[in-house]
Amino acid sequence: MATNLIIFQTYFINITLLNMLKIPLLLVTSVLFYHLGNSQGNIDEKNISLILDSLNSTAKNVQFEKYFSLFDKNAVFMGTDAKERWGKNEFMIWAKPYFENGKTWKFETIDRHIYFSSDNNMAWFDERLKTQMKLCRGSGVLIKENNEWKIVQYNLSMSIPNEINKNVTMLKGTLEDSILEK
Repeated sequence: MATNLIIFQTYFINITLLNMLKIPLLLVTSVLFYHLGNSQGNIDEKNISLILDSLNSTAKNVQFEKYFSLFDKNAVFMGTDAKERWGKNEFMIWAKPYFENGKTWKFETIDRHIYFSSDNNMAWFDERLKTQMKLCRGSGVLIKENNEWKIVQYNLSMSIPNEINKNVTMLKGTLEDSILEK
């Protein structure tokens, strides 16, 4: 009988200890998984920043092949002119003379915001850029395929201060009327 009591007490103590350890173990596991997931987001954000920084540096350093390797094969580029909407190949044809003549663009990022889809396979960004056109905004979308991020859409726009918006609108007037009338 004494042996059974000792076995019961040992079993009861072990069960009680296991139950007491469940909550801290659950908390540690939850925190660990949160940080693992969060660190992946940080890694992806750093990778996307590197890609966007490379986009600027490869244009500045006249590296045609490297510049366009950052874009997905089905990428779309939209420039500052309303008529500038090109697929990757069209954009390459348009840009080639600028790269060949060493007269590419030099953009410097002022600030950047990056966001992710819930499955972490799509990201979108917006950034303000210091350019030869003064302050511009770049925005776009990237997708991750085979663990590699590629730009699928890039939109470059010039900023227009509200104080001169009316004057700029008048200057654009007839230049864009034909587009608006279609």
